[in-house]
Amino acid sequence: MVKALVIINCIILAIGNCGGPLIMRLYFNNGGKRIWFSTFLETAGFPVIFIPLLFSYITRRRSNNVGDSTSFFLIKPRLLIAAVIVGILSGFDNYLYAYGIAYLPVSTAALIIASQLAFIAIFSFFMVKHKFTPFTINAVVLLTVGAAVLGMHTETDKPVHETHKQYITGFLMTVAAAVMYAFILPLVELAYQKAKQTMSYTLVLEFQLILCLLASIVSVIGMFIAGDFKALPKEAREFKLGEALFYVVAVFSAIIWQGFFLGAIGLIFSTSSLVSGIMISVLLPITEVLAVIFYHEKFQAEKGLSLALSLWGFVSYFYGEIKSGEDKRRIQQEESQETEQSSLSRPISEC
Repeated sequence: MVKALVIINCIILAIGNCGGPLIMRLYFNNGGKRIWFSTFLETAGFPVIFIPLLFSYITRRRSNNVGDSTSFFLIKPRLLIAAVIVGILSGFDNYLYAYGIAYLPVSTAALIIASQLAFIAIFSFFMVKHKFTPFTINAVVLLTVGAAVLGMHTETDKPVHETHKQYITGFLMTVAAAVMYAFILPLVELAYQKAKQTMSYTLVLEFQLILCLLASIVSVIGMFIAGDFKALPKEAREFKLGEALFYVVAVFSAIIWQGFFLGAIGLIFSTSSLVSGIMISVLLPITEVLAVIFYHEKFQAEKGLSLALSLWGFVSYFYGEIKSGEDKRRIQQEESQETEQSSLSRPISEC
């Protein structure tokens, strides 16, 4: 069951991680200018979570004895408060990311976001006590250097219609989004650990529902302050692909992004925040290739070097995790063998 959940969450995360930035950039490339609206679309698809929750409720109700009440929601106040806090943080993090995508090529933004694995490792060390290994340190250094290489050559892939200030701001916003999301992932894992109730996938879905609801509320407030509600009808009419496709892009963006968040949160439940971050890094080359194919983005030498460093960092970290897992299993086997030998030696000594 656990392996099936890991596979399903990986597939959902892959679709969202690769498709989300592409469809968001499609909106900006064709006349979209409302950053808070784009932020809202990242979590606006949360109502689809009610579908699996309904199935879970029906299953639990059928399995209960006749006359027993069945609650639709299982989440308790402690985990509920954590979901609210994470949701508010996610709302602002989504804004930072949307701002970056508005002014950066997808390939550049993807490389910057890949550096979040380094920050996840650091935050996980302090928040959920994941141990540092030489491989982890190597990965942190390589991913940091990879992002720095991009920062040293910021003008090489700047879109023609954007100013230097807009590009630099977008770059810094994306870095901030990577750091903030790297803090959110272990925070979610910590919330699961401190929940004081048995975690199930139904609870994960409820956590995700509340998280996205709060993030959407933050986005709606931002849209109201920025005047997006008044500007959107005109923007839809002037959308280069047509008014109908404007709404199609918006709907598909909400659905795809919901898949990303659901996959990431589900993967934390099935494994850990670090594995979720690793999975996002694994998908980096796919996102790069898709951006070059669909948007004909330039892929200069510094992007190639940054990609190579990021992949090297990922391989280093992944190898370290595998080696660490093997060492743990070996120690457990040795301990179990020692226990068996000591239990066998007792009757002999008694004789």
